[in-house]
Amino acid sequence: QVQLVESGGGLVQAGGSLRLSCAASGHSFTFRLYGMGWFRQAPGKEREFVAAISYGGANLYYGDSVKHRFTIARDNAKNMVYLQMRNLKPEDTAVYYCAADVNPLRDWRGQISSEYDYWGQGTQVTVSS
Repeated sequence: QVQLVESGGGLVQAGGSLRLSCAASGHSFTFRLYGMGWFRQAPGKEREFVAAISYGGANLYYGDSVKHRFTIARDNAKNMVYLQMRNLKPEDTAVYYCAADVNPLRDWRGQISSEYDYWGQGTQVTVSS
């Protein structure tokens, strides 16, 4: 089992920044081998891919709506994943979820939610206009 706990959400004005953190833990888990991703879900909308990072951190992937504004990073020594969000917009308002794929395939890009094995409980991000 892998536990994921997000933090860092909150209320921010449009144009502001937030950094989300995701702490991973578990029994005999090997975080450094996991593909990690961030998704979000706004009220009445489907879950949307935000960003993903390969197990070594070399490959980064972003959803079109957040490209050039959000940055994903990981610290394998600390079992942490981060999402730096800049120039936030009201349409970024959503619950943000961290997710782990414990067996990413060779061509993994982390954009498909069904590929992930574990999910955090989510953290609310609200951007006011």
